[in-house]
Amino acid sequence: MDPYDLVVVGSANADLVVAVERRPEAGETVLGSDLVTHPGGKGANQAVAAARLGASAALLARIGADGHGDLLADSLRGAGVDTSGVLVDGTPTGVALITVDPSGNNSIVVSPGANARLTPQDVRQAEPLLAAARVVSLQLEIPLDTAAEAVRTAVRNGTRVVLNPSPPAPLPADVLAACDPLVVNEHEARHLLRAAEHGAADAASPHEWAAGLLAAGPRSVVVTLGERGALVADADGVLPVPTPRVEAVDTTGAGDAFTAALAWRLARGEALADAARFAVRVGALAVTRPGAQESYPTLEEVDQGRRAEPGTEAVER
Repeated sequence: MDPYDLVVVGSANADLVVAVERRPEAGETVLGSDLVTHPGGKGANQAVAAARLGASAALLARIGADGHGDLLADSLRGAGVDTSGVLVDGTPTGVALITVDPSGNNSIVVSPGANARLTPQDVRQAEPLLAAARVVSLQLEIPLDTAAEAVRTAVRNGTRVVLNPSPPAPLPADVLAACDPLVVNEHEARHLLRAAEHGAADAASPHEWAAGLLAAGPRSVVVTLGERGALVADADGVLPVPTPRVEAVDTTGAGDAFTAALAWRLARGEALADAARFAVRVGALAVTRPGAQESYPTLEEVDQGRRAEPGTEAVER
């Protein structure tokens, strides 16, 4: 089997998106825009984002034999993702219910559907696919035991593991130890630190979160901080990575674009800090457009954005 830059093991969802003036409080009803359906899911998002950048990417996931599954399959193939590992399940395709406010921030509820049927046995049967990857990237919108099996399969084959524990869950020690890097946002960082009973969970400084997570066992850590960029933590210390300044339209899937870009550059042999510098530019471009997969830039667009203003931090306004 030809090698892949990136094999993603994860979810594939239809994103049902409504724009609102403000997100509702508990028990409150607000009116929103017309419903828009986008292809999404953290696994499918990462595979599409990487392929758009030029990576050779494959996805191991489950979808339903329904319209939402067709939407996802078309988006994946259109981006150039190898879908030989996309399995069709009798269960409905997973769905994410998303509200987006005027600042571009979102709230998401996921109904897993077929994603919950991706099993460790599926991973074992797909071992040749994972073994052909330079990097295996995962998230936790699939069962934890399936994600753990994928990590162990990658380790057994000498493949680098990138894991975004979203939604956050306690990770087995050997899974955590394989992460290079563990990629978390602020919420996920706090959750994992609390689960580890580490005092840094209550610290004010994201630098302390990064250092605390690194002490918990992964080989390296990346903490994403939205408009404040990211932090990279490894044996050499904690390094801030600033992000371009952009006008956010919709943050849906931006973290997936970041992680996919990071994983691809690591597959190409770049150092973690350099890969993160590239990834923040990709994530910044993604938030300037609506939707998840539709918002992901090509490599040419990322390069054009970098040249938009003097200096390396300008992408687009």
